[in-house]
Amino acid sequence: MDLIVCKFGGTSVATTERIRQIENILARNQARRCVVVSAPGKAPGAPVKVTDLLIAVTRKVLATQSPEPELGQVKDRYRAIFAPLGLSSETIEHTLSDLDQRVNSPTKQDPKKFRDLIVAAGEDLNARLFAAYLTSRGTSAVYASPAESGMIVTPDFGDAQPLPETATRLASLRSKCSEMVVVFPGFFGVTTTGEVATFSRGGSDLTGSILAEAIDATEYENWTDVDGIFSCNPTIVDKPVQIPALTYREMRELSYMGFNVLHEEAVRPTMRKNIPIRLRNTNNLDNAGTLIVAQRLPTELDVVGIAGRGGFCSFTLDKFLMNREKGFGRRLLSIFEDRGFSYEHCPSGVDNISVILEQSQLSPESVNAIVRTIQDELRPDNIKTEFNIALVAVVGEGLMHRVGMLARSAAALSKASVNIKMANQGSSEMSIIFGIDAEDEKKAVAALYGEFFK
Repeated sequence: MDLIVCKFGGTSVATTERIRQIENILARNQARRCVVVSAPGKAPGAPVKVTDLLIAVTRKVLATQSPEPELGQVKDRYRAIFAPLGLSSETIEHTLSDLDQRVNSPTKQDPKKFRDLIVAAGEDLNARLFAAYLTSRGTSAVYASPAESGMIVTPDFGDAQPLPETATRLASLRSKCSEMVVVFPGFFGVTTTGEVATFSRGGSDLTGSILAEAIDATEYENWTDVDGIFSCNPTIVDKPVQIPALTYREMRELSYMGFNVLHEEAVRPTMRKNIPIRLRNTNNLDNAGTLIVAQRLPTELDVVGIAGRGGFCSFTLDKFLMNREKGFGRRLLSIFEDRGFSYEHCPSGVDNISVILEQSQLSPESVNAIVRTIQDELRPDNIKTEFNIALVAVVGEGLMHRVGMLARSAAALSKASVNIKMANQGSSEMSIIFGIDAEDEKKAVAALYGEFFK
């Protein structure tokens, strides 16, 4: 039987009308049997996301302050969403009582564990109530507990990862999905010792992808409030082209460069089984969305997107005959590794090399320490640091098949009076990345979009 995993984001579950729309979406395709829900997001009259309210609850409890105002707002959100749907007050209040039990949990002695226990309630309560609503409407539906189903994760609270055996444990849900609609809470799992641990923010995308792999889904639908993925940030370019299809690798590149449509880790589980991901708009069912696949047709766009991201810095070393000094690059990178810093790019020439990393990792003290260590251990002729660098990227599988793509990109930036500090074309030739002054980021993105999409 074909099975589709459907994940609905915070805006898609934020109101009574959106819940009804999800019911309509499920009815349109009987293969939609596995549903992942987020916690309710912002809505008219509700300017704060449920997750943010729960974070505030956590802070107040840990500070020995009363969390009742925020707890009341959380409960009122669920009442406002589900009571108009005809769900009995007994069912709603019984479900919401779980939140009080969490607040009084002894896990508050460990702030990270307590935070995850409380914050995960947003998705968990929503899944329980939505499953109860479907049942009340005559749909055969069941809430699936992450603990009982086998969503086992690492004890990295706030940034958990699924264990290798998780997909195998969850595979039993396939038979259940063939009989009824399974409603699964996103964003969290449980450790091997039974403690709730959340993924990083936006992790419901990852939940859906893990389930799609586990039940061998034919497609993973990710429903949100936009029509799909666009070729550029619409706040920079007016009405950018919607991307009809792109590959997993292209999606990964765009996510890295700031396209926040999909959690960056959500692609990996579906990649392992070549399960397509389709991003769709809950409020626009006429739009087929954007499809993410292993391979796309070569007749489609050579370039799928232009992206930009700021907040980088660089350390550039010059040393005559550097290329003959064995282990120079390894020793340089180990200086950053020893301090717990990860790097993004490392372009080099014969006698020079640059290390580019996220500036947020650093402090004035660490910058000075890095420079001194480099001088002591590598003896460069010169070392220069630069801050407030933005990276802009031209992304597309077709780059490797076309002559002159780097030249066209550089010419477009030159015409827009954007100075290029660094250019890097990966070995896969799927992206061209330029380092520029942060103040030129929007201008550069607009210039590259104009070159390849107009």
